[in-house]
Amino acid sequence: MARLKIKEILKNGETGSEVVAKGWVRTKRGSKNVNFIALNDGSTIHNLQVVVDVESFDEALLRDITTGAAIAVTGELVESAGSGQNVELNAKSIDLLGKADPEKYPIQPKKHSLEFLRENAHLRFRTNTFSAVFRIRHAMAFAIHKYFNEKGFNYLHTPIVTASDAEGAGQMFRVSTLDAKNPPLTEEGEVDYSQDFFGKATNLTVSGQLEGELGALALGEIYTFGPTFRAENSNTTRHLAEFWMIEPEMAFYDLKDNMDLAEEFLKYCIQYALDNCMDDLQFLAQRLKEEEKNKPQDQRSMDLIEKLEFVLKNDFIRLPYTEAIDILKNSKPYKKKKFQFPVDWGVDLQSEHERYLVEKHFKCPVILIDYPKDIKAFYMKQNDDGKTVGAMDVLFPGIGEIIGGSQREEDLEKLTKRMEEMDIPTEEMWWYLDTRRFGSVVHSGFGLGFERLMLFVTGMGNIRDVIAFPRAPKNAEF
Repeated sequence: MARLKIKEILKNGETGSEVVAKGWVRTKRGSKNVNFIALNDGSTIHNLQVVVDVESFDEALLRDITTGAAIAVTGELVESAGSGQNVELNAKSIDLLGKADPEKYPIQPKKHSLEFLRENAHLRFRTNTFSAVFRIRHAMAFAIHKYFNEKGFNYLHTPIVTASDAEGAGQMFRVSTLDAKNPPLTEEGEVDYSQDFFGKATNLTVSGQLEGELGALALGEIYTFGPTFRAENSNTTRHLAEFWMIEPEMAFYDLKDNMDLAEEFLKYCIQYALDNCMDDLQFLAQRLKEEEKNKPQDQRSMDLIEKLEFVLKNDFIRLPYTEAIDILKNSKPYKKKKFQFPVDWGVDLQSEHERYLVEKHFKCPVILIDYPKDIKAFYMKQNDDGKTVGAMDVLFPGIGEIIGGSQREEDLEKLTKRMEEMDIPTEEMWWYLDTRRFGSVVHSGFGLGFERLMLFVTGMGNIRDVIAFPRAPKNAEF
């Protein structure tokens, strides 16, 4: 008989039918006569209860069925006497597929801290919390591809190894095959990258945007979805050195079109999660309530499902950065000096400011536009006032900025001048500037950090808990 996934057994299994289930033991309990095994194969948050008549099985076999062991069970589905499931499996035969020494297996049936589970990230998928998170991560990745495919976008694979710095920030990981102990040097004593594998200095990409623009200015609408890297020494709950980015770029889109797309896209993904991941979301919502039950009421998070529905039912407020600064300066936290960071025109807003606008002032998602040009990247559309650019940041409750984007500067002269002001070598970016020389058009795009979206959808508090194997300063395990 072919194995049935536990999700299928619990959903469609008929009492009286014989099935084969395979999975890992979550718990085993019972008496001298009957054992109850909670079996999970990763297909669902729910376990299949296996009922074992002790007298019908070898004692040594049952002794080896411990938490973490892998087994195959053949048996008959019967109506469950317990709550929480319709059926349970009366075992007729059990095969031990893989033992798990209970003295050494770290994921025992008790509450483990998230920090402990990060140290055991190779096994944390077997917990309810992380199996839920990574099923949702799969669903969100699928939803993203589905959305853009339905919109007629082309999926473009932009390079992971690149010679350009899209953000102009310089926080990049070098890629080199040169001898680290004895690299070739130029007459000036600098490392001679002309002798390196690519014949020039290269690094891991910080963004696929620039190459994405090349695709959009021929194919019309493209999106990228891949890993990006920042050598930023930020050991926080919101930063990773390796993370995934979704970056659509669209020809003939102005800033309004860009905002419309971002709002529609986010709502689509969240609706997809509610439609397809409800069991996992409900589990994570309950987990969050338990975690915060000792906090004062005003410090607790919004219910996870309510938070997702909150985004769906509200139109995103759109307002200029300048207005946002005025709102913040007139706010109680500002007047009572409760903001940790300064609020002045020209500063880059911090998460506390963004969350105030969303959660306290407007009570809905917000898109800020027209930021000061001095705090934004070189490629953003310069506004007529000479001070601001056509940037947009989408701000969400609990998380602050979730999307950053802009209309791109299509004017060759303005773009070249801005690059020179920011010391970005125009001669090395000849290929990018060619798109402005040959058939330039109004175009726009944005970037969504996939892990930021995952934090929002799952309610997890640390970005290292929504990516399988987090890469951060002094941390490259597994």
